[in-house]
Amino acid sequence: MPELPFPFPADDRTLSPRTGYTRAHWEAAADGLLRAALRYATPGHGLIDLPGPPSQSGVRSDGLEGFARTFLLAALRAAGSEGSDPHSILERYTAGIARGTLTPGRDDAESWPLIGHFPAHGQPMVESASVALGLRLTAPWTWQALPSDAQDRTEEWLRGAFRHQPAPNNWYLFPLTVAGFLESVGRGDAETARAIDRGLDLLEGWYRGQGWYSDGDGRSFDHYNGWALHMYPLLHAHLAGDGALLDRLGPRLHTFLESFSLLFDANGAPLHFGRSLTYRFAAGASVALGALTGHTPLAPGATRRILSGALRHFLDRGALTRDGVLSLGWYGPQAATLQRYSGPGSPYWASKGFLALLLPPDHPVWAAPEEAAPAEGPDRALALPAAGFLIQTTGRDGLVRLHNHGSYSWGADSAPDPLYARLAYSTRTGPTSADNTPDNHIAVELRGARSYRPRIQPLAAGPDWIASSQVPLFPAGGPILPSARIDSLTLVRGRLEVRVHRTVGVPAGTPIHHSGWAVAVPPGTEAETERGPEIRLAGEEVTGQLLGLHGWRTATAVRAPQGTAYGPWALVPELTGTVDEDPAGTVFVALASLTGEPDPAPLAGLATAEVTGLTVTVRLPDGGGVVVDFGAGEAPTVTEVDVRADR
Repeated sequence: MPELPFPFPADDRTLSPRTGYTRAHWEAAADGLLRAALRYATPGHGLIDLPGPPSQSGVRSDGLEGFARTFLLAALRAAGSEGSDPHSILERYTAGIARGTLTPGRDDAESWPLIGHFPAHGQPMVESASVALGLRLTAPWTWQALPSDAQDRTEEWLRGAFRHQPAPNNWYLFPLTVAGFLESVGRGDAETARAIDRGLDLLEGWYRGQGWYSDGDGRSFDHYNGWALHMYPLLHAHLAGDGALLDRLGPRLHTFLESFSLLFDANGAPLHFGRSLTYRFAAGASVALGALTGHTPLAPGATRRILSGALRHFLDRGALTRDGVLSLGWYGPQAATLQRYSGPGSPYWASKGFLALLLPPDHPVWAAPEEAAPAEGPDRALALPAAGFLIQTTGRDGLVRLHNHGSYSWGADSAPDPLYARLAYSTRTGPTSADNTPDNHIAVELRGARSYRPRIQPLAAGPDWIASSQVPLFPAGGPILPSARIDSLTLVRGRLEVRVHRTVGVPAGTPIHHSGWAVAVPPGTEAETERGPEIRLAGEEVTGQLLGLHGWRTATAVRAPQGTAYGPWALVPELTGTVDEDPAGTVFVALASLTGEPDPAPLAGLATAEVTGLTVTVRLPDGGGVVVDFGAGEAPTVTEVDVRADR
């Protein structure tokens, strides 16, 4: 484990037997991150120009981002300590606000960029929310310390968030957050009221159920549920003392945490899925928010276990550069984790993970003994039809997998997005890059081109299974398959995943490929195939296995030389088959596994599949079985049956 570049307390294994972290560790981490970032402040403190490649918004916007996101961290640190600021950090940020808003839009060393329309000039709107929330949390020590003319200038700059077009998603909550601050300091009016009402109205339209919001219209479900869609409006309600809004939104957060809390590995890692993953331990923001507002199903000790586990996971794995700055990546720098809007200051949205510092030191989250995280309990399978997810956890290794049968990115129709389009994600594997062979994928091949998985339509779900459909698309200029589709179903038991696919409208003789988990391995490693048709990939932390049960003709391991977030080089297991001439479709069945257990048993013999037409009978290790029927209607059905292995 790397040595941290700032003073850090010794582990406390009495209060926190699983992570060793207490509130003192969180305070030390916040102080260390702030001191490191502030070394890159401009002379008047108006911008923080962190080192690294610029984002698409440019260096000046990046400097505002570095300022705003670290200011939020400073605000959470100070507000949680009743204004204690022994290093005078808030004074520097207050001076920076006064200087940055003195001549906004001017091309000089300190001035903030003006807030503009999305996409070209919209990034400052994102940062306005962090500035406003930081001021709201620290108003007695920052806002009230500003001269009246600086307050007026700051208000005018912030109001740019009301007068320009946000992105059509969680961005509408940034003006809401700005409005909440202005109303809290007596500067509310019809414009602030409209911004709040508009954001809350849109939020209602994005709610899909079971605690999950889509990030805008469509079906984009990811970490933005926690660190944006729940956080901004519910924190506003909490700070405003708006009981009616808390009563409306709070139960959704409680329900959300029932499933989301399962998505943290026993080693502390959050799920590697969706965009903006460089925000890292911001994934815990909603967990802390649940404790802060009282809307959580988690015991206090389990809340701290999740939060501290995530913070420690990244601090122990090189997320900081040598000078203590958060890098652009997952552990260390990793380009595939990033988006075009990612700049050097972007990782500091991780500040949201420090929301728990708003809880006083004697709060049970800090004072209660640490308890196990949900993923450390018995094996779980939890279907979430609202989002199209199936969560699979295994207690013996604490590993978490998410089977995606419902979420896709905004640009799903134009290009594949590895962070959304795959069939499955986990807390110990990352997707391969867009330029390498995709992991956890199903594709047909025409004229040498393989299809990608665009908009995903959920079909049906049960306690331990979920199904979806997709229309296979090809890269621009490639073939077109009218009326074709691929139906997919995943059923889980323990560490096992039964994956069933049915092609419809795909020409006979068309090759079809299905891949399993990408495992980070040393360059030059070869897959183990001596156990028969099973492909076995053994990495340092996990072993991935893939076995064709029906319809697959060949099995191989494909190199992914760009690696994943978990290693610079990886292998991907892949099965290949051929679509037959049945007009009702062709069925393919595979058995997959990802486990942290040492030397797992071969998949051969753990499950078998018999296919008759569009009906699949699967025998499982417990001696029981299921029948999957794709011919019963638009959606497949799954029926438990008593199928004994000795029959």
